[in-house]
Amino acid sequence: MSERKDIELIADLVPVGSRVLDLGCGTGELLAHLRDRRQCTGYGIEIDDANVLACTQKGVDVIQLNLEDGLAIFEDQSFDVVLQLDTLQHLRNTERMLKETARVGRVGIVSFPNFAHWPNRVQIAAGRMPVTRVLPYQWYDTPNIRVGTFKDFEVLAGKNGLRVQESFGIQDGRAVRTLPNLRASVAVFKFDRG
Repeated sequence: MSERKDIELIADLVPVGSRVLDLGCGTGELLAHLRDRRQCTGYGIEIDDANVLACTQKGVDVIQLNLEDGLAIFEDQSFDVVLQLDTLQHLRNTERMLKETARVGRVGIVSFPNFAHWPNRVQIAAGRMPVTRVLPYQWYDTPNIRVGTFKDFEVLAGKNGLRVQESFGIQDGRAVRTLPNLRASVAVFKFDRG
């Protein structure tokens, strides 16, 4: 989510003045953007030492924590918005973290690489695992533990009683609302506990 257009598309989903928790916040670029442009407050959660340092250098409040350990340090509905951008596919217990996102925030926003994007389908049809700008690793060295699609998340959300408020794909810095499972490399969902 380091591309400026992607950040702006996600930021537009966050109401002005929100209290935000960003799970796997990386260098804190989105939180700094939300603070500076949308008057938001909150925290980032990050495990990587270099990213934690980058956050503090940007003036972003960050807590060093492994998301696999859950969010027990936060009470129910502690935040207006919980962001989980480009992290779900890296977690062993994706469903538990999705439930935690819905518990801790009034609204959750997730994004992840859409494995059903048409170039990925072509590479699989040719007998190979996809390697793209959004999925830049070979099958044997990828940090992604899970792969999912736009449609898969819709099913998971429904299974867990989550109501999707808005969804779209992102391709080349633009929102894709028509056939996003086929036409977008990144899936984005805004949801609540329904």
